[in-house]
Amino acid sequence: MFLDLLLAPLTAPVTGLSWIAEKVLEQASAELNQKENLAKRLLALQMAFDMGEIPEAEFELQEEELLLAIQAAQDAEQAATEIEA
Repeated sequence: MFLDLLLAPLTAPVTGLSWIAEKVLEQASAELNQKENLAKRLLALQMAFDMGEIPEAEFELQEEELLLAIQAAQDAEQAATEIEA
């Protein structure tokens, strides 16, 4: 404990950068998982429609919702990229 306090001025920047990198990685993973999940849901919806499990009106409604969610995720990613640049 005493040694940690003495070395804190030297180790704190490294620890802080490590923490920030972990948070960025967590956020990127979450966004990637969200987009992958939306794409999988869209594919499952298309398959259900092709197999006649859902009517066309319901398919179109759910498809539009998923496409809007995918577009929103892409727009958010693009906005974040522009802010970083």
